[in-house]
Amino acid sequence: MYDPALLKDAPETFKSTGARFRELPGQVLTIQVAPEDCTGCALCVEACPAKDKSQVGRKAINMTPQPALRESEAANWEFFLSLPEVDRTSIAFNSIKNSQLLEPLFEFSGACAGCGETPYLKLMSQLFGDRSIIANATGCSSIYGGNLPTTPWTMNSDGRGPAWANSLFEDNAEFGLGMRLCLDKQVEYARELLPHFSSEVGDTLVDALLTAPQKSETDIAAQRERVVTLKERLQGLSGNTRAQDLLSLADVLVRKGVWIVGGDGWAYDIGFGGLDHVLASGHNVNVLVLDTEVYSNTGGQSSKATPRAAVAKFAARGKDMKRKDLGLIAISYGYIYVARIAMGSSDVQTLNAFLEAEAYNGPSLIIAYSHCIAHGFNLRKGLEQQKLAVQAGYWPLYRYNPDRIAEGKPAFILDSKGPSISLDKYAYNETRYRMLLQSDEARAEMLMRAAQEDVYQQWEVYRRLAQTTTIGTATDPTGLAV
Repeated sequence: MYDPALLKDAPETFKSTGARFRELPGQVLTIQVAPEDCTGCALCVEACPAKDKSQVGRKAINMTPQPALRESEAANWEFFLSLPEVDRTSIAFNSIKNSQLLEPLFEFSGACAGCGETPYLKLMSQLFGDRSIIANATGCSSIYGGNLPTTPWTMNSDGRGPAWANSLFEDNAEFGLGMRLCLDKQVEYARELLPHFSSEVGDTLVDALLTAPQKSETDIAAQRERVVTLKERLQGLSGNTRAQDLLSLADVLVRKGVWIVGGDGWAYDIGFGGLDHVLASGHNVNVLVLDTEVYSNTGGQSSKATPRAAVAKFAARGKDMKRKDLGLIAISYGYIYVARIAMGSSDVQTLNAFLEAEAYNGPSLIIAYSHCIAHGFNLRKGLEQQKLAVQAGYWPLYRYNPDRIAEGKPAFILDSKGPSISLDKYAYNETRYRMLLQSDEARAEMLMRAAQEDVYQQWEVYRRLAQTTTIGTATDPTGLAV
């Protein structure tokens, strides 16, 4: 979104339209495709809500053969990149429309066309990427995230972007906790040093650096300006060792987030012990589990996230046990923010979960439904499958926010309705369920009935949890608060 005066140098085929943003009047809007980077997954077309009423099947964006458009759209893309990004302090990014004006700092990943994981990473990079430190478990996300010599993690025009690293499969949670502890120690030392230089840099600046809020984008921008001023005033103290320490640490005074990212194979299985330890520690880390319900990167082996009745390697006759409820385990601690999301069902709930998790001063866990080629269907319909999973009650959407307890509000919010379709209406769209029906119909039907019962039991647990007014305010027979 930009000033229409900038269009004077636009290529002849460059497209724009009036922007309908109340906060920024008089602007124009362009949605531009990078023609040589489009993988043809068509998810954007499937998600597009704007339909041509005069031509059935046509939308505001449509798939079309590339060769005829390659040259003109490449020129349009280059011009598009020259346009300024929207000022992050000029608009609130708590709505889907506004949030998508933010520059992605995760792009062109090389993941499978239509991958269900990458949209969550793209959103995370838009919201927090310019101040994020990311620990990435080995798996799909580490392969397309660090496919050397290139990487999809990038930086903005100010040179800010995510700091990203991958260690191993089993230790990613501890790897990320180490980042958090190191960052916390650096912040502690910087805050300890600041008062010693009040006379050199000014009492007002020191007080603002130590006490100013850092919640909004405006707050963050103001703190960054204060850090720039601090650095300038410290430059003249080259002979002072502690001044040089503070100069080297000044940037940590701007709030940063630590994100621990990985798949279900890591979070539910191989790295679960470490993940449980890190979440239980109470430290301020954000965990994003990209749940494909199978070991996707190593060939489709069954994990503890694999649902009953699904076929996978090591579960060739259909898995006969229900999947592990990682979210409920984390909720049982009472002080961990937990959200279960599916972008295809509710992009608004997904956005809210990310914003709340990052704002929560403690451990947070987001479990994101991620469709995958291992599920065996046309990923163009990935968002529709996510919606069906929620409608079937298989993947209830919820947010558990301990901060709400202090406000006298229910900590557990159920963001989706009860089952409205049978589980098979969702499951049998996918080869991982359907193949057992073809090879052993009796076993498939038996497992599907059991899986349907799993759905009802899970929904009843969540429904009752949502009805609890506040966690931790029950009373015992003596009348004393528990």
